[in-house]
Amino acid sequence: MNKARLSQDENLSFKISHQLLPQDYQRIDLYFSLPVEMGINSSTLNEEEFFYANIRNHSAYHADKLHLPLVRSRFISQNKGEQSDYRLNLNLYSYQVKKALDADIKQTLKLKTAEEFYPAAIELAEQTFSLTKKLRRYTPSDSKLNSFFENADNYLSWHIEQSFLKLLSKGPKSSEFTVERELLLSLCRSENEYRIDNKYNSQVTLDDPNRITNKMRLLQRLIEYGVVFQRQTRYLNVNLKRFVRGVVTTVIMAFVMLLVLNARTNFTEVTVALVAFLGVIYGLRETFKEDLTNLIWRKIQKGLPKWQNIFTHSVTKKRILSQILWLEYINNTDLPDSVNDLFQQRRQQNKQAAQLLHFRCDNKVMAKEFLPGYDEIQQQIFFNLTPFVRFLKKGAGRLYSLEGQKISSQGVEQRYQINLILRQCSLGKTKGKESLQRFKITLNRSEIVNIESIK
Repeated sequence: MNKARLSQDENLSFKISHQLLPQDYQRIDLYFSLPVEMGINSSTLNEEEFFYANIRNHSAYHADKLHLPLVRSRFISQNKGEQSDYRLNLNLYSYQVKKALDADIKQTLKLKTAEEFYPAAIELAEQTFSLTKKLRRYTPSDSKLNSFFENADNYLSWHIEQSFLKLLSKGPKSSEFTVERELLLSLCRSENEYRIDNKYNSQVTLDDPNRITNKMRLLQRLIEYGVVFQRQTRYLNVNLKRFVRGVVTTVIMAFVMLLVLNARTNFTEVTVALVAFLGVIYGLRETFKEDLTNLIWRKIQKGLPKWQNIFTHSVTKKRILSQILWLEYINNTDLPDSVNDLFQQRRQQNKQAAQLLHFRCDNKVMAKEFLPGYDEIQQQIFFNLTPFVRFLKKGAGRLYSLEGQKISSQGVEQRYQINLILRQCSLGKTKGKESLQRFKITLNRSEIVNIESIK
């Protein structure tokens, strides 16, 4: 069981990443301890609204040790296979090149000395050139296939240029490696000229940084076809909710009809008092019907799964992965002993009154094997905490200090701390394996300031 990782995504969001094997069955639990002063509870933040607007799932094939020298040479000739086969293999090849390049760029940037950095960067450039040459060797003549090739080639060329410019921008500088630096810059220039010669992008698009960036994001999504799975979400308790609503309505209507019949017995004629009494009865029915339905439904639904995500392959439409999801507010008594013990390890000043929010995700891989070159599925869950900061204060005043005879002050912001426990369990053949991690998420109104893992 690969250990799940929690990391920051954007200013106010974080992500959980973990890998799944064929026919794997795992459970991920997140227990949020939200300070009461943040004002978050079932009345201010509805679980279903938060789920649909602020929780996002992403699932795709994954190869953990994918580097440029290991990228497989997939057949991408239009002479082999059907049109769908060509597009799938082209996308797989392009996606692997992108992921491998990203991994190797990240590794190269860890080299802090110029003596190590530039030889590694030159080797990386040579490998990249070899892979793009292999891709461009099979330029299809069929117009239907040519559009797929141009999209992939355009994106990869742009991504390669951006990756090496980023590498040179963040890498160490040295006058002793001017020749190597110029070689890397010439690669970037050649890729730029290649796209211009092939007229992949209009001048209007090239002149606008936003347009060219958004276009490349679109092309990136196109090459993910067949690699990133399609997701379909459905609400599990629709019929049960309808049944509860129907039963509550039946009981209330029966009670109302009983009162109406009694009223007609007591009032032999239609009078103002009868009309007023009937109006009060129907008014009370409309007032309490929805509240009573919600109260009963919340009691019945507690602990039940709420949603199901089905991930299917973009091309074959076969089911790859199934997710069952929960999201609900819970009490301290609902915490598992292991999670409660971990929460109790906090320092005394951190044990403030808090609202507990529980998210659970059961992942079941239905595929017995994956496409060649991939041995895992990478599952990522993104959480946007923007609704959590709605009621937070912008600042907490000013901090004064004395320096000699001078009094100075500076503005300070109010920060809030969310305690989070990530629990990972194996439900398959290795049932019983459990991993617990605790995190402190510090945030203000505009961003997550820090995510600290507590060992």
